[in-house]
Amino acid sequence: MPTTKKETFLFGLIMCFGMVLIMTVYNLFLNGIMEEMTIIAIVSDFATGFMIALMLDLLIIGPNAKKVALKLTKNVNNSLIKILAISTCMIFGMAFFMSIYGLVSTYIHTDKISNSVVLDYLAIYGKNLIVALPLQLLVMGPIVRFIFVKLIKNRDNDAELNNRITIKN
Repeated sequence: MPTTKKETFLFGLIMCFGMVLIMTVYNLFLNGIMEEMTIIAIVSDFATGFMIALMLDLLIIGPNAKKVALKLTKNVNNSLIKILAISTCMIFGMAFFMSIYGLVSTYIHTDKISNSVVLDYLAIYGKNLIVALPLQLLVMGPIVRFIFVKLIKNRDNDAELNNRITIKN
C-alpha cells in the first residue's frame, strides 16, 4: 500500500483509471447509450469521469475512507482486513458520488428523464454498487496492488538503495 504522497497519487491514478474505464463502459451499456454516442463523446465522458473520480479519491473520499476504516479496525492486527475495510469504504463513497455524475451524464446524453430524480439516482447507485464492490475487491484491487508493488514500490526501493550506495562511496 502507498506510504508517501507520491505513492498515494500514483496508486489512486492507476486505481481510478481502471475503475472509471470499466464503470463507464458498464454504465453506457446499462443505459443503452453506447451505440448512440460517438467515440469522442465516450472518451470525453470517460475523461470527465476520471478527473472527477481522481479528485474525489485524493481529496475527499480517500482520506475519509481511511479514517473510517482504520477506526472500525483499530483492534484488528490483520493488514488484509484493514485493506479490505479501506477498499469497502472507498467503494461506498465513490459509488455514492460517481452515481451522481452518472445520473447527470445519462440525462445529458439521453432524453430518459423520469418523474423522480431521487428514484433514478437510487437505481443507478444500487446498480453501480453491485458491480463496483466485486470489481474493486476481487479484480481491480488485486491487479492494482500487484502493479503498484512490482512497478512503483520496487522502483522506489531500487532508487533508495542506489542513493545509499552512492552516498557511502
